[in-house]
Amino acid sequence: MQDKYKVEDLLHLMAQLRNPDGGCPWDLKQTFASIVPSTVEEAYEVAEAIEIEDYEHLHEELGDLLFQVIFYSQLGCEQGYFDFSRIVDTLVRKLVRRHPHVFPSGELYGDNDSGSVDEAQVKQNWEAIKTEERNAKGESGVLAGVTVGLPALTRAAKLQKRASQVGFDWPNISGVLDKIEEEVAELREAVETGDREHAREELGDLLFSCVNAARHLKEDPEASLRHCNRKFERRFGSVEAVLKAQGRRPADANLEELDQLWDRAKAGEKPGSAQ
Repeated sequence: MQDKYKVEDLLHLMAQLRNPDGGCPWDLKQTFASIVPSTVEEAYEVAEAIEIEDYEHLHEELGDLLFQVIFYSQLGCEQGYFDFSRIVDTLVRKLVRRHPHVFPSGELYGDNDSGSVDEAQVKQNWEAIKTEERNAKGESGVLAGVTVGLPALTRAAKLQKRASQVGFDWPNISGVLDKIEEEVAELREAVETGDREHAREELGDLLFSCVNAARHLKEDPEASLRHCNRKFERRFGSVEAVLKAQGRRPADANLEELDQLWDRAKAGEKPGSAQ
């Protein structure tokens, strides 16, 4: 009986999938760029499994995400850029360098008796080390290196966090909430004037301010919105179920009736329900 497969087996499997002689036609035609959407999707599926506490299937989702790394390593090896061992080596060296409080000797297996250190100091050291790394890459400026390809809400939070580290931030959430109210008023004014370009800009300002509120609440804006999406799906599903029992569809009901069914679905949920 086959023992549990290891990383080496996964690397071999990937090489076989990409083998021009008998490999998988789909895998053979993939490129770095073509599998990026799958990588993003797999990362979100991991996040969703954790958020809904589906730990029974989390290992499977993590495996799917790991496979993306294996795929990139195979492409990198074929094109002479890097292989899996280099990915691991670079990662380990970076993590050792970024954790001097755990590896004071700078060696993974060296003398690591570093004594105690508080979390605040760890965060301060982490940011200082990352700044040094960005400078070494020629990335100057407080906001340099915040990846453009991130989801917009996540990138907004990272930009705001960087700015806050040099003192450009509201002292508390009260100022943020005042700003949200100001942006709502400006958006309303833009809509009333019929200026679509201005309205789009004000909408962006409002969303950016909402991300700021999430950051001050120490909440992930992407996770908060995903939670809201699931809540909307659940409640609307309840509305559909009631109408289906009557032999009807949502399109057969007027807005007033839909609102009443929505309120009923909302009232029937437990406060703080996350599922």
